[in-house]
Amino acid sequence: MPETVLTPAIRDEIARLGKADIMVGIPSFKNAATIGYVVRASQAGLVQYFPDLRPVVVNSDAGSPDGTGRVVVETEPPDYVERILLVRARNKLSRVSLTYPEIDGSGGKGAALRTIFEIAAALEVQALVVVDSDLRSILPEWIELLAGPILKGGYDFVAPLYSRHKHDGTITNTVTYPLTRALYGLRIRQPIGGDFGVSGDLVRRYLEAPGWTPDVSKFGIDVWMTTTALAGGFAVCQARLGAKVHDPKDPGADLGPMFRQVVGTILRMAVANPEHWLGVRGSHDVPAYGFERHADPPPLEINVLRLLSEFHAGSLTMTETWRSMLASGTADEIMALAGEAGRVAGVVRDRFGMDRPSGETASTAAMAEAAAAFHFPDDLWARVVYDLVIAAREKPEAVDARVASLVPVYFGRVASLVIENRELTTERAEDHVERQAREFERLKPYLVERWSKGAGA
Repeated sequence: MPETVLTPAIRDEIARLGKADIMVGIPSFKNAATIGYVVRASQAGLVQYFPDLRPVVVNSDAGSPDGTGRVVVETEPPDYVERILLVRARNKLSRVSLTYPEIDGSGGKGAALRTIFEIAAALEVQALVVVDSDLRSILPEWIELLAGPILKGGYDFVAPLYSRHKHDGTITNTVTYPLTRALYGLRIRQPIGGDFGVSGDLVRRYLEAPGWTPDVSKFGIDVWMTTTALAGGFAVCQARLGAKVHDPKDPGADLGPMFRQVVGTILRMAVANPEHWLGVRGSHDVPAYGFERHADPPPLEINVLRLLSEFHAGSLTMTETWRSMLASGTADEIMALAGEAGRVAGVVRDRFGMDRPSGETASTAAMAEAAAAFHFPDDLWARVVYDLVIAAREKPEAVDARVASLVPVYFGRVASLVIENRELTTERAEDHVERQAREFERLKPYLVERWSKGAGA
């Protein structure tokens, strides 16, 4: 466990605050355009739903040059919130914005949360709510939905349950949800959702837990939090938050580093916790808190041609690496599929003209229709991920390189899902996510058998 990361200035701030019952933590970096709304909604939720508790809002920032911290400090004061809600809190609502220190030279979301955890533990809070700083859909009710199950129901970990566009959350849909579900037997739909509720007991467990790697200090933190809660036997539930509207990302253009950090973390945790998943068969639902919400998330455009092209290009340079970490039959199928991706990419490129080789001006739907012949089977993807778990145990020092080499294969899997879902509503596309998760469960004996043999196939 790392030594405390709190600077003398932060410790002085904790001493000024004394104690708190409930805390909202907001990690940030260059979010001046959105964080003011997140702070206002958080303050309103604390006042409206928990007027008798001692509250604090803590912004843990990476030293944003755009004035993110200043926006937090200058957001309307709590008494303004009380006037518009016609509710007067019994305790002063405090706000703190600080620049978090890095952990062993690594900064990122996880390092920001480490500081938030330490502050929450020092203030002895009963419930900590963490929300993303780029949210455009957060409502005051989110604070109650994420903290209520802890304060009223005795839960330790509250995961978010969102309505997301069918093309959003591709790392969740393809890796973290099906793998977490198959390994630990609990259907946590958003294991890396970014918005959580955590009990004081679990906060202290996080601070004591090993595994604060550089990836956990970055985007690996969310799945690390979820897996630590599951493996530790903490009481978990989900909260229905409705649509998540935030800064969306095209997987082919933006999600490569996140994929490497998230998948590297989940693999290391699987290797470290076999006693918590080897004997698990099937899965069951996790309690969900809050009313069902029907909302249409904003659309998200994805460059299908880029995804297919990257998959094919990866096969030309990473053949040896793929064959070293995948079972021989799986590697053969992946190489053949990468060749097919290249052929289909050529068809798409021809359809839209060579003057637009990367398809920037073609819509997702148009490219998906042109690429309709491409299909990445569910069972093949499940075996790829399971082979990677085995590879992570066999050569832990090579995890980062191997996960990085898998990014083009992930692009191919995402392209296939976008193509398959091209004519479906978001609600109907969810059936395909569930179908894939069931395939991970069905093939778990494949993972268990390979693990038990203790050697690659």
